[in-house]
Amino acid sequence: MSLASPGTIAPPQVHRLSPWAALAAMALARITFSYQLQTVASLGPELRSAFGIEFATLGTLMGAYLLPGVLVAIPSGFLGRRFGDGTAIVAGMLLMVVGALISASAPPDATMGPVVIGAGRAVSGIGAVALTVLQPKAVADRFRGSRFTLAMGVLVGSFPIGIGLGQITHHRLAEAFGWQAAFLAGAVLAAAGAALFLLGWRRVPGAAQQKGAAWSWPSPREQALLVLSGLTWTAFNAGYFNFLGYLPSALAQRGHPLWMGDLVLTIATWGNLPAIVLGGVVAARFGAVRVFILGAVLEVVAVAGMGIVDWPLVWGVLFGTLASVHAGIVMGWGAMSARPENRAVGMGIFYTTYYLGGTIVPAICGWAADMAGSASGAFLAAGALSALALPFWWWHRRMALSAGMQI
Repeated sequence: MSLASPGTIAPPQVHRLSPWAALAAMALARITFSYQLQTVASLGPELRSAFGIEFATLGTLMGAYLLPGVLVAIPSGFLGRRFGDGTAIVAGMLLMVVGALISASAPPDATMGPVVIGAGRAVSGIGAVALTVLQPKAVADRFRGSRFTLAMGVLVGSFPIGIGLGQITHHRLAEAFGWQAAFLAGAVLAAAGAALFLLGWRRVPGAAQQKGAAWSWPSPREQALLVLSGLTWTAFNAGYFNFLGYLPSALAQRGHPLWMGDLVLTIATWGNLPAIVLGGVVAARFGAVRVFILGAVLEVVAVAGMGIVDWPLVWGVLFGTLASVHAGIVMGWGAMSARPENRAVGMGIFYTTYYLGGTIVPAICGWAADMAGSASGAFLAAGALSALALPFWWWHRRMALSAGMQI
């Protein structure tokens, strides 16, 4: 029997499941995101052979997954606030299923095949953007203090797992069942993630959608903080993605055997999860600022070092461990840069900034590689761009402190 009086809305159901169950579901969703993102990169040889495409087309198919982020990140935040985080995240994961199925259905035609793959990637990307925009907000609703820092570390640290799984399974699936099987595996993973999410998700009291303010906008100060945190995240990923992206080409140019590239990539990706989680634990004890500065400096050293000295194992170990300890901290700052009622839309601003930067950074690093005549130029450019995380952080921190915010 409801205690609510006529004409009133009963309070939301108190969630009895541990917030860690919801975190596990969101982590699986993030693993699915990175697994699908990696698919075209892993299947490069198979797709070039099947459709006769050039590297430029292959690169376009890679970027098709993230391109929708520029357009849908902020609307995803509004929809999450209007209909609820859980509804929007599940809808995003279902779009990831549909998009992967579309890509897997691409005809063998050399013209239409890549078009259909790209269309499927764009649909999956829309879904992935929706869930990545809302996940940090959902974590901030459920965790406080040191638990929040640790939870963000787990969430962000789950991303490299999908890349690592893709490197292990995509080629094997393509060899055994055809390249379509790798896309189908991404659809299955997204469907499993959606099912787990539905089982582990409960709305948090006090975090319900606010229909009366569904279309309100963060304040100018919040917008500035969100853009600065988004630029800090962009700088971090400038080093991260370009280190992984140019490593195989660099090792081939320097005459290293194929197993060396596999070993370094494995260390650089699989090492990230314990490193990022450890960063959250250490930050809770010694302070996020110290961990951030340490990680940011070591990322610059690892990425730029790969372009200067041919020590791939050394740089791979450094990159996969200490150079990534600050990833969860940066994402946490983004989530806390807006008031609770503005976090969903705020993360849309955060990710729009990141996606805009993400479309420019690869071109800059590629231009640097062409100018240098080798992949070393890309590493030097990526190292310089990742160093921008420090001034962006300083600016963000100064603005937050002047407003009396503890971030």
